[in-house]
Amino acid sequence: MERPDDRIASVLRFAAELVAWVATPWALSAYSWLLAGLAVVVLIGLPTVFSTPGDKRQVIIPVSGTVTILLVLLQLAAAAIAAWWVWPVYAAVLVSLLVFTTLVTERHRWRWLLSPDRHAG
Repeated sequence: MERPDDRIASVLRFAAELVAWVATPWALSAYSWLLAGLAVVVLIGLPTVFSTPGDKRQVIIPVSGTVTILLVLLQLAAAAIAAWWVWPVYAAVLVSLLVFTTLVTERHRWRWLLSPDRHAG
């Protein structure tokens, strides 16, 4: 099974990741700057270090497709929850629409990531 063309999904996923990287530390900074910093390390660091071979060009620590999907779900959940927590309703609604659209467009990539006959390159 070949990796699907996911250019649109990648753009939407990156936009949601940006929201998570901004909104989550913003939400947590009201409680602890340490938690806010830890959120940045987790949300940016984990997907950078752990990736599925064939999904990214450079893999530092290879993991299964399931782990990659869980990391994406973590980012999407963080974006949606933090947006509702700290931003006005209209912005949170837009982020929720972005997250939903990202979930829909990620289906083909996730099916590929979970496929036992996935090519690594």
